[in-house]
Amino acid sequence: MAKRSIVSDEVKYEIAKELGFADRIQRDGNTYDYSNITTREAGLIVRGLIQKAAQLMDSEH
Repeated sequence: MAKRSIVSDEVKYEIAKELGFADRIQRDGNTYDYSNITTREAGLIVRGLIQKAAQLMDSEH
């Protein structure tokens, strides 16, 4: 059984677009290939996800 992410690939792709390196993520329909991004860029996506989650939590209070 494949491990599923909590966050959709589309959301991760949108963050990569905001950060300026989405062009290196290969998309084929609903399949995303992150093999051309660096470990640092992957970390920046995670940081972006955390920031978005924090903003959502702050806006709910």
